[in-house]
Amino acid sequence: MTPMRRVGDIAEQIRGVTYAKSDASSTPREGYAPVLRAGNIGDGELIFDDLVYVPVARISGRQMVRRGDVLIAASSGSIAVVGKAAQARQALGGGFGAFCKVLRPGNDVDPGYFAHYFRTSDYRRRVSALAQGANINNLRSEHLDGLEIPLPPLVEQRRIAGILDAADGLRVKRRESITLLDTLTQSIFLDMFGDADPGWVRCVVLDAAADDKGSIRTGPFGSQLLHSEFVDAGVAVLGIDNAVNNEFRWGERRFITDGKYQELSRYRVYPGDVLITIMGTTGRCAVVPDDIPVAINTKHLCCISLNRQKCLPEYLHAYFLHHPDARDYLGRQGKGAIMVGLNMGLIKAMPLLMPPISLQAQFVARLNAVGQAIDAAIRASAEGDSLFATLQVRAFRGEL
Repeated sequence: MTPMRRVGDIAEQIRGVTYAKSDASSTPREGYAPVLRAGNIGDGELIFDDLVYVPVARISGRQMVRRGDVLIAASSGSIAVVGKAAQARQALGGGFGAFCKVLRPGNDVDPGYFAHYFRTSDYRRRVSALAQGANINNLRSEHLDGLEIPLPPLVEQRRIAGILDAADGLRVKRRESITLLDTLTQSIFLDMFGDADPGWVRCVVLDAAADDKGSIRTGPFGSQLLHSEFVDAGVAVLGIDNAVNNEFRWGERRFITDGKYQELSRYRVYPGDVLITIMGTTGRCAVVPDDIPVAINTKHLCCISLNRQKCLPEYLHAYFLHHPDARDYLGRQGKGAIMVGLNMGLIKAMPLLMPPISLQAQFVARLNAVGQAIDAAIRASAEGDSLFATLQVRAFRGEL
């Protein structure tokens, strides 16, 4: 049976750097070194964005991040953040902040094997239970030192780490494939429509609407719909959170009664409508799916019902997000900022290039093929995540 060892017996625990706010710089400076914080800890990897720099004199030699160190978020107001861990793949040439700790494995511990333990569900369960505090969630030194992990001989640790690294590498490649497929949509659109044919119609978005009255609309304003009128079930009310990442998603569920809907039915959203966020995080765009139940939109959304003999929803969605003419128009109207002041009038007047409907249909067909490939990649990624989690459990039970 694989012997269990306390983390405190096989790794050195190091406290983070304490520095005054006045000592910190958001940009590199001579005589300064980077300091990692909890926000730099990703899913098993360090993220080198949004670094803080402090005088090198503030960082002791032991506090310099070394290759193989495991950086852990030890204090946070969020229990989900406390215990986040990632391994340093190389020496950083800098330190880490006081709300973090480093575990530095000893010579009889393989750094890769050691780091994999801090990505297991067993570890997350343990630290979540340990870290809960009255005001702030903390992992104390004795919490980390007292954790126990199975420690087989060094050669066996390396073998297990190699298996987990290979499985994790496959997960990374699958996530990268999904990202590449996502960018393919933009490439297809620009390839088909980036260079306009002289015979294509140039108009404005209003010209593509189903009619000139009510086809481009926002939701109810002011006292027309109050938060106090939302109920637990009934007719859905769509908002900004339904256009996350420029695709339709169900976010927070909001409902009104059938009676209230009768008052607001002119704001109904239909399958194939194009939603554009005009308040809060403006400039997001989504196409309403075919299986949408009866729903209305809020004042935070501009809803466009199209004449589909002229313009397909998927084309307008892609045009709004990707076409240079649309991006230039929205940038100019936003006075240099990203969609600042976007409103229904600006959307109605946005220049629109309309190629033949048959060409738009070809684009939608190619878009659907990409969507099917993305769905397959997402399923494969989920299967890879499940396999990786199973391997982690088996690895630290001595079953690999």
